[in-house]
Amino acid sequence: MTPSFTRSFTAEPRHIDEMGHVNNAVWVQWIQDMATAHWDAVARAEDRARYVWLVVRHEIDYRGNIDVGQSVEATTWIEGGARGAKSLRRVDFRNAAGKVIVSAATTWAMLERETGRPARVRPEVIAPFV
Repeated sequence: MTPSFTRSFTAEPRHIDEMGHVNNAVWVQWIQDMATAHWDAVARAEDRARYVWLVVRHEIDYRGNIDVGQSVEATTWIEGGARGAKSLRRVDFRNAAGKVIVSAATTWAMLERETGRPARVRPEVIAPFV
């Protein structure tokens, strides 16, 4: 089983767009917040100090939305380990009924903080996530 990480988000008035739904940019921010929180919670201290992750690509499927005051439970996991400097992270957001309403696949690239250059993801760096 792949280790996953879960947390909740609640829609606030500032998250709502003119259509009365959580704005797509907010979903993207929540996707990125999930990745950062998972990295900070699970990665070794030396890896957090040495590396930073940047988004290469987002692919998001919107199947529903929530209103002000409603919450979603978000779950994230790494799919398929790492290839070179990249890994694929999935995030699913479930509404109160348990239905996945937003699903994302994001490709992240790992960079060395000091040089800003891509770094191959070594097995010991990815191990806590897979």
